[in-house]
Amino acid sequence: MELHEHTALELHQLLQRGEVSPVEVAAHYLARIERLDPELGAFATVTPERALERAAAVAAEVPRPAPLWGMPLGDKDLHPRAGVPTAFGSRAFSGFVPDASDETVQAVDDAGAVSLGKTATPEFGLPSYTEALVGRPTRNPWDPTLGAGGSVVGAAATVASGMLPFAPGSDGGGSIRIPAAACGLVGVKPSRGRVPSGSGLASLAGLGVVGAIGRTVADAALLLDGLIAPTGYPARHRSSVRAPGDDGPYLGAAIRGEGRFQIGVLGDSPWDDAYDIVVAPEARSALDRAVAVLDAGRHGIELIPPAPEPGYAPAFRTIWQAGAASIPVEGERLALLEPLTQWLLERGRALPARQLAESLSWLAEYERRVIARFAPYDAVLSPALAMTPRPVGWYDADDGERNFAQQVQYTPFTSFVNVSGLPAVTVPVEFTADGAPMGVQLIGRPGGEATLFSIAAHLERRLRREPRHPPVW
Repeated sequence: MELHEHTALELHQLLQRGEVSPVEVAAHYLARIERLDPELGAFATVTPERALERAAAVAAEVPRPAPLWGMPLGDKDLHPRAGVPTAFGSRAFSGFVPDASDETVQAVDDAGAVSLGKTATPEFGLPSYTEALVGRPTRNPWDPTLGAGGSVVGAAATVASGMLPFAPGSDGGGSIRIPAAACGLVGVKPSRGRVPSGSGLASLAGLGVVGAIGRTVADAALLLDGLIAPTGYPARHRSSVRAPGDDGPYLGAAIRGEGRFQIGVLGDSPWDDAYDIVVAPEARSALDRAVAVLDAGRHGIELIPPAPEPGYAPAFRTIWQAGAASIPVEGERLALLEPLTQWLLERGRALPARQLAESLSWLAEYERRVIARFAPYDAVLSPALAMTPRPVGWYDADDGERNFAQQVQYTPFTSFVNVSGLPAVTVPVEFTADGAPMGVQLIGRPGGEATLFSIAAHLERRLRREPRHPPVW
């Protein structure tokens, strides 16, 4: 069996037993990247020499108990790594080489991981698809005519194609879960405050947190544990505010998949009053199958009554536009931005302070209502995406309003989880007749990661999916 055919957990065990070295692992995956990435466009930058030097240094200098010792991964192109080109998916930053690494990059280094390069992302991570003008479209390994989502899109494409065993990323409105679902992977967005290097506490409205993508539930849990406590437990939180509950480790829950839980099934989204949200038959089929599997596993299943939220769309749009207002691009360089980014930035910089304050206040109250609505359930189940993975070129490249509407219609079940600060996991369930992956999303209580991993593992195991890999594999 070749190295990339092992799960991340199996590869980690091989490294821990000394049956393979970090240098051998890095070299194997670099060879796959060289062969496969020209078709997929999953990497913004590949750093083979640095990777092999780092792998040798890990083998010689880093204690083997480090939680991600010798494991290869990629840095999302939104996370600067000192000395490596970081364009943030934008032509406005082509050629930029940062002098310092950000906290997430430092965390994976502290955990003993080996970065092979920078994974592709849409411009500043704003859209839920990746056709950035700075590079190539990132294509779905299952079907290269389809997109792989956004914004942790390069990471998802690398993991689905076996160019990496797992990958970290950040999620501010679905950025981990959208590409994970589109590529048939497990994507984990933790509770706000859970991961010290990407807690969400410093982001506008607390939206953006750092999480993990893997091919299995256990793989994603292994990486999340390393991100939470890269130097060992207890985790070193940088703030007095953190997610409730235990910081993990969660790998045990992800392996055992034990327990019986009360699960609510969500049929509505907070965007329903503002946009024409239609759940495609393929998305409904995946949800129905997940419900049937969990019901057969003797979990309690209950439909959640709709709760209209007509104020959500204008409040979230305000925050999304305000977030783009701080993009550090001025003057003539503005012309280098893509049309959607320019639209968001212009709208954001024109927002009155009162409107921003009112939207932040509304979303804070909305968070309380969501938590209260979901309180009777150990977890809430929803479609991961409302449609099948979208074709490359499907999104309107010029009309910002229509583009935003398209993104909402594709991903109506993700952003409200960020607004609410809740943990969520996407789990692949089945394939369409055309071979595209479809999945579901499990949403937990505040600090409920362990329960989510247990349910996700139970679902994964009972689905009894035959090993299946994309054609590029």
